[in-house]
Amino acid sequence: MPEFDTSHVKNVVLLGHAGCGKTTLAECMLFEAGLINRRGSIEERNTIGDYHQLEQERGNSIFSKLMHTKWRGYKINILDTPGYDDFVGEVLSALRVADTGVMLLNATTGVEVGTDVIWEYTEKFRTPMIFAVNKLDDDHSDFDKTVQEAKDHFGGKVTVVQYPVQQGAGFHEIVDVLRMVMYKFKDTGGKPEKQPIPASEKDRADQLHKELVEAVASNDESLMEKYFDKGELDEDELKEGMRKAMINHDLFPLFSLSTLRNMGSGRLMGFIDNVCPSANEMPPQVTIKGEKLPCDANGPACIFVYKTISEPHVGDLSFFKVYSGTIKTGMELVNETNGVVEKINQLFLMEGNKRTAVNELVAGDIGATLKLKNTHVNNTLHIKGKNYELPPIQFPSPNMTVSIEPVNKGEEEKMAQAMHQIREEDPTLIIEVSSELKQTLVHSQGDMHLAVAKWKIENNHKVLVKFGKPRIPYRETIRKTAEANYRHKKQSGGAGQFGEVFIRIEPYYDGMPDPAGLNVRGRDVFDLDWGGKLAYYNCIVGGAIDARFIPSILKGIMEKMQEGPLTGSYVRDVRVSIYDGKMHPVDSNDISFKIAGIMAFKQAFKQADPQVMEPVYKVEVLCPEDLTGAIMGDLQSRRGIVEGMDTEGNFQKIIATVPLAELHDFSSSLRSISQGRAKFSMKFDSYAPLSFELQKKLVDEYHKTETEVVA
Repeated sequence: MPEFDTSHVKNVVLLGHAGCGKTTLAECMLFEAGLINRRGSIEERNTIGDYHQLEQERGNSIFSKLMHTKWRGYKINILDTPGYDDFVGEVLSALRVADTGVMLLNATTGVEVGTDVIWEYTEKFRTPMIFAVNKLDDDHSDFDKTVQEAKDHFGGKVTVVQYPVQQGAGFHEIVDVLRMVMYKFKDTGGKPEKQPIPASEKDRADQLHKELVEAVASNDESLMEKYFDKGELDEDELKEGMRKAMINHDLFPLFSLSTLRNMGSGRLMGFIDNVCPSANEMPPQVTIKGEKLPCDANGPACIFVYKTISEPHVGDLSFFKVYSGTIKTGMELVNETNGVVEKINQLFLMEGNKRTAVNELVAGDIGATLKLKNTHVNNTLHIKGKNYELPPIQFPSPNMTVSIEPVNKGEEEKMAQAMHQIREEDPTLIIEVSSELKQTLVHSQGDMHLAVAKWKIENNHKVLVKFGKPRIPYRETIRKTAEANYRHKKQSGGAGQFGEVFIRIEPYYDGMPDPAGLNVRGRDVFDLDWGGKLAYYNCIVGGAIDARFIPSILKGIMEKMQEGPLTGSYVRDVRVSIYDGKMHPVDSNDISFKIAGIMAFKQAFKQADPQVMEPVYKVEVLCPEDLTGAIMGDLQSRRGIVEGMDTEGNFQKIIATVPLAELHDFSSSLRSISQGRAKFSMKFDSYAPLSFELQKKLVDEYHKTETEVVA
């Protein structure tokens, strides 16, 4: 029998901007429950959560961690998450399996950009949320300002449950307006003494209590009737009403903390086990096919893998949540994605990097298992005879791209294996072998994300690598009509080669009229894999070129379009008309006309006012108002055009279009300008003409490279 049934398991994810105190809160929760006898600290590099060498070196969380504690008859699974947007994948995977979120707010800085970003995801998941204002012992803390910012950003559903009597170094008393008591802490923190609310605080406490009661009652008709009848709700009625309102995202209770001095964490834990919903109280999961899957320990076994890490000398450790049934060691489950049967040989509870073996886990619980050979993040496993597939985590698009290559030649395959393993652990890191750019590319969330990937490759896989600036996927096109012809003639004994082609090329656009003065006998319009179109017209009359050679000419033109005449980039939006040529009864063949097509196209292209097009991206930056001037200046220095500004809560959103060639180091530049207080996203917008000066520079560089290769 499992130690806790489904209704006594609570899954909580700790969220918030970097530096708000999430990892320290997790230490307090473990300490208060007696699982550890001494609280670790970030400075001493000995917390349960930040156990990884890289986290200890950097002084901040990089990976999400699973821990658990036992508190007054309940098991609380704690998911600690990183605060930097570069590691948003870790936050999303933890949010996917949590039943309650605790959003920490730094009382000295209020609502930060990272908080706002994470909030968007909690809204998508509809995660019940608690706010906790931390660092109230700091001399620069401002509780009232932080609460007002929370209400401004997240709405009037943010409702105060606790507030500090004093702030700064003297912080040691918290008024709880749910229980209508005051908690007085010793300087060392820990368990507080309950005291009556002092007269000086009675009016404020009564007002906030009334606001809490009205907020709870307004979301439940039966409670509203009781409130009208009695003019009050008792504590049990308030708790039940708060649970329902939290599940419906109608109420976000706010608590007060000092995690550094361990003040307030015990009361928060009490609220989690008394009020916050268990998995079986949340709406049932809905499969991709629309089938509801209630969280029932007696139901059909079904788990969802939300995270994978590779442990040296051990293998892949898969983290999962049990969404239905009871999982036992030795059980065989089917992976719905690939149909492979996986045997659950071991089950673990996690405490940071420590594993505790157990025999079973019930619906609603979170655990880990080793060596699932064909199972990955976002896979659903279930008992045989079912076809459950739960919705996958939707990870965000990358914001930064670099090229990667091994420092030592001959280690390409070893690097590829390392990259595959890292990609397995981190779905937000995308690896691309680009045939167009002839580079291996790494697409990431930012420079910190890349630094972690590099550290893993070099330390875990022993391959030295270097990042570089990726080549830019330029495009080539033309702006006027031109004609050219080319005769390919080769005699080398026996059968020779002969083919002559006359072509006209024009800028292509949809709906353009047929070419003037030519007799169109056949036309094809091709959607090119790299964007844009090629229109290919057969205008041959009198049998000057046999019809069987027309596809060969097209093949040559398409080949040259994959390595354009100016910079070697793809060519797009061109119409080519073949209108004359010559054949030889013996020497003409497919290769002759293919070569003639290549050379005629190349000559005509260079005479048709060729234009290099560069990719332009839409960039959106979310930042505090005082940073807008510096950030807009940086964007403009990158040939960016600021298209407008918008307001999101207390933040400004800068919207700009910027050439991709100028965005290579934007992530690190923005972090430096904003000290981590801004974030950005980017997506492809369009191709735009490159200036004459930059085009000439690119063409000269390409021709120099061509000359060096020939030499």
